[in-house]
Amino acid sequence: MKKVFKVIGKILLGILILMLLVLACTFTYNQIMLKKEAALWQNPPGQYVTVGGHKMHIYTEGEGDHTIVLLSGWGDTSPYVNFLPLCQDLSTDAKVVILERFGYGFSDAVEGERTFDTILEEDREGLKQAGINGPFVLCPHSIAGLEATLWAQKYPAEVEGIVGMDITVPGVDESLEKGAKEMKKILKTQLPLMNFLSKSGIYRIMAGTTDDELEKIHAAIDYRSILNKTKINEFYHDIDTCHEILNNPLPTAPTIQYVAKQNIESTPGWLEAHQALVDASSNGKLVQLDCSHYVYRDEGERIAKEIKEFLKTLN
Repeated sequence: MKKVFKVIGKILLGILILMLLVLACTFTYNQIMLKKEAALWQNPPGQYVTVGGHKMHIYTEGEGDHTIVLLSGWGDTSPYVNFLPLCQDLSTDAKVVILERFGYGFSDAVEGERTFDTILEEDREGLKQAGINGPFVLCPHSIAGLEATLWAQKYPAEVEGIVGMDITVPGVDESLEKGAKEMKKILKTQLPLMNFLSKSGIYRIMAGTTDDELEKIHAAIDYRSILNKTKINEFYHDIDTCHEILNNPLPTAPTIQYVAKQNIESTPGWLEAHQALVDASSNGKLVQLDCSHYVYRDEGERIAKEIKEFLKTLN
C-alpha cells in the first residue's frame, strides 16, 4: 500500500511540476507580447490629449457641417475598434469623433469616483484640448446615454442632437438595481479568476490568434486589462445619475432613440422610458429594432443612413 501511495504522490508531484512549467511558459510569453504590443500605445490611431494629468485617446475622421461624437457602452474594450465601421460610414457626411473616455481603449485608467458628472467634464475638456468644437450630435450607446442626457441638460448649447443607441435611461430603477446586484456577484466571484487568467497569459492562449488588424488591436487592449477599476467604479453610478436627470427637465434637443427588442422584452419600462425622452424632444423619433443591445453592429448600415438624414433636419 505504501508503494501505491508513493506512486500516486510522484504522479501528483509530476503533474504539479508540469503545470508550473506550463504556467511559467504562458507568463513569459505574455510578458514578451505585452512589451511588443506596447508600441500600439506609443502610436495610437488617433491623438492623445491630456486631461487632469492623464492621457485620453480621441480618434477623428471626416469633415462636414456637423460633428458627431460616438460614446461607448459600459465595459467595452475598444470603442475605436467597435465604432470604426459606423465612423467610416458617417464620415462621408460629417466630422466623426470616437471619444475613448478614461479606462477605455488607449486612454489611461484613472483612480477615484467615476460619477457621470466627472466623466462629462473630462470628456468636454478632452474635446477642447483636441480642438474639436461644438455643437455636437451625441451618439451614445448603452450607459453612455446617461452622460449624453446630462450633457444636453447642463450644456444645451453644446448639443445639437442626440442619437441614442439603446441607451440606459432613467425610469427603470428596478432593472438597474437588479443588474448592479448581479454584477457585484460576478465581480466578486469571477474577477479574481479573470485577473489570474490575464496576468498568467492563459487568457491569451485560450483566445487564440487572428489575422484581422482591428481584432489584433482589440485583443492587445483586452490582454492588457480585461476589466480595470476605472470601469468598475463607473458602473455603480448609473442609478444616482438617473435620479439626477429626473430632478431636472428632460432635454429638448432633437433626437432619434433606437431601442432594441432584446431590452424591450427583458426590461420592464424600457420602451416607455425612451418614449419619454422622445416626447420631451423638440423633434423626436423612436425606432424599435429587432436586434440585440449592440444595435450599431446589428443594424449599422440602417443607423448610419438614418443619421445622415437626421443631420439634414438640423441645418
